[in-house]
Amino acid sequence: MHRRTLLAAGLGLTLAAATPARAGTRRVLHVHPGDSVQAAVDAVTGPGWTIVVHPGTYREVVNVPATAAELTLRGAARDPRAAVIVYDNANGTKKPDGTTYGTAGSATFTSAAPGLTVRDLTLANDWLRADHPDITGTQAVAACTYGDRTHFDNVRLLAHQDTLFLETTALASFDRQYFRRCYIEGDVDFVFGRATAVFEECHFRTLRRDVTFTPKGMVFAPSTARANPRGILVVRSRITSGAEDGAYKLARPWVPSYETTAWPSLVVRDSWIGPGIDPVAPYTDMREQYPWQTMRFREYGNSGPGAAITVPENRPQLTPEEAESHTRRAYLGDWRP
Repeated sequence: MHRRTLLAAGLGLTLAAATPARAGTRRVLHVHPGDSVQAAVDAVTGPGWTIVVHPGTYREVVNVPATAAELTLRGAARDPRAAVIVYDNANGTKKPDGTTYGTAGSATFTSAAPGLTVRDLTLANDWLRADHPDITGTQAVAACTYGDRTHFDNVRLLAHQDTLFLETTALASFDRQYFRRCYIEGDVDFVFGRATAVFEECHFRTLRRDVTFTPKGMVFAPSTARANPRGILVVRSRITSGAEDGAYKLARPWVPSYETTAWPSLVVRDSWIGPGIDPVAPYTDMREQYPWQTMRFREYGNSGPGAAITVPENRPQLTPEEAESHTRRAYLGDWRP
């Protein structure tokens, strides 16, 4: 396992000591190398602000509070590789007080803001298992998002285990999230959570792992609330792999110990699935008492070697009539991002 190159370094920019962001036009804050993205977030005084992050690598943790509603956080360049926000906490990393961060607390970027828009950025967690053999809590989140109407566009999300945590503001909330033209990579359960989330024209990539067992990981681990009719929807996307053929599963259901009534929901449709996904048995269990066959896992209209239906009972399919209710509009309702 090797530390990834985040590419912003190739621009010849470095981060100096964090300083307050410089204000640009009204309700717009500009963050340059040497500034702090978190300082810009802290300077937001209400809804509707924009923070523009200029090319560079910003090694810090960023937390967006619920009071920063309708915030737009965007890169100054259209290339999401130009501006990188990265840190390296894991679930088992110790805080100064001796406790650990936990999975959600490990996130490089966390937002509770409703109406958040993030575009043209890289959010990464470059914590590596190989560097910390003493830590067993190896989840290391790049982004933890909760709050209704969260919208990511042209964003790179990089980590290994638990890259993207699709949270909600409460167990009974059906918060909606929309990801378009995003690149998301990882190895174990790297897109997971209970939000209603739509991924459109996204690229998911499974990483090579230096382990001898298979499966080496899973792409999705939804934990949808039983009362929520819609979980994760993937449409017109692709799944590729840096690992050998068949090394990964498409998904496994996550039923958290704090919400044992969860009924995970995942629909992957009209997408290309590469050979890295096991076509014979693309799903597996996280715990024996919650078998994947009892969950809401469905596919429709997929192509590619990883989508081949060799054992039909292992690949539940939507009917054309059912597929009509699994669309972006159906999942997002009255929200039109």
